[in-house]
Amino acid sequence: MSAATHRVFFASELEGVATFWRIHRRDGVTLGFTSHDRDLWFDGVLHRAAPGILPSAIRRTADLSDDSAEMQGALSHGSIASGDLAAGRFDAARVEIGAVDWENLERTVLYNGSIGTVAEESETFLADLLSAKAALQADPIPRTSPTCRARFCDAACGLSPVPFDSEAAATAIDHSANAVQFAHDQPAPFAAGSLRWIDGPQAGLRFDILSADAAGLVLDPVLDPALVPGMRAELREGCDHTFATCRDRFGNGVNFQGEPYLPGNDLLTRRPGAQ
Repeated sequence: MSAATHRVFFASELEGVATFWRIHRRDGVTLGFTSHDRDLWFDGVLHRAAPGILPSAIRRTADLSDDSAEMQGALSHGSIASGDLAAGRFDAARVEIGAVDWENLERTVLYNGSIGTVAEESETFLADLLSAKAALQADPIPRTSPTCRARFCDAACGLSPVPFDSEAAATAIDHSANAVQFAHDQPAPFAAGSLRWIDGPQAGLRFDILSADAAGLVLDPVLDPALVPGMRAELREGCDHTFATCRDRFGNGVNFQGEPYLPGNDLLTRRPGAQ
């Protein structure tokens, strides 16, 4: 059954209405929950009965100010673990909150947003939610900079990521240095790039590559101790966002999103030399 478009909830004194909410994580995992006492299946998602995890009251406004909502619950629930919160799996995850009639599954979404900050205390978590209107508060005006403001291979950069992505298995892992070696003859192009694990305890998480040399790729954040050689990752080459690299290495100078020749403030502070 499709989502309700004209249903008026709580029109009568007794209705079989429950709250539902969905968390769409950036690693591709979708989690569904409901305040009902049994699991509900709709929209292709199993919404698990989770009386210990509840969204707070939702405040919606007609102006451009951010709508407010919170979500809190127990870390003992199998779908939300302390380790996953610490690893950042829920950072910036997209959230939907709504009402559902648990008898006929008519439902409506009341809130769309994303997870902002997550706090953990005494085996519980509290997540602040940012509504979709929070994007209106972002400053859209670019600031001048000598380096490129675009993300490598995004729409502003204009390059396709396909030639710069590769899959490889880890050949050695140095947990003390937070570094991984892969079977690449030339690791240098991956400096300032990124890595997303395909296998292992951190599958789906994206890491920044801080440096790359014969000793391996130094990553951020911290590697899980259970990560072992043989686990696969998707690597993307990096760009240092300078005009020389954009022009000479990638042949993409026409799309450079910066002002490499604009005089900076240091030019204004120079005094004329002695004659």
